[in-house]
Amino acid sequence: MAPTSPTPPGPRLLKALVVSLIGVAASHLILSDTLYLSFSAQAASTLGTGTGYSSDQAFTSALMNTFLLMPLVLWIGMRITGERGVGPMVAVGTAGWITAVGNGIGAIDDAPGALLPLVNLALVVAAATAASLVRRPRRA
Repeated sequence: MAPTSPTPPGPRLLKALVVSLIGVAASHLILSDTLYLSFSAQAASTLGTGTGYSSDQAFTSALMNTFLLMPLVLWIGMRITGERGVGPMVAVGTAGWITAVGNGIGAIDDAPGALLPLVNLALVVAAATAASLVRRPRRA
């Protein structure tokens, strides 16, 4: 098989932007929906009826699910669009997402349906998109 030529920066950036937006949206949806389970468990324990899981379990599950989803969405999304060498984008996007959640979890763990700060979300998308331009040198 003959090696394919790399995608020009403009189309690659556009693909990365779309995939990053989808990744942040999907990860945020999973985070907020799973945190809702934590709220339900807290309410049930306050009322004296058990849900079968603790609020701590649901909170940990929310974080783990969202941290695992982001790299999968970024990698699969870029591979579906035909891009190769997406490791730097996946690494930067995942690290940015973990940082954004870590810094913004206080804003969303008190009220169901709350959003992480939009600045954090935009920074994750921008960093992951910019990291898509990092490529390994091709071997001869």
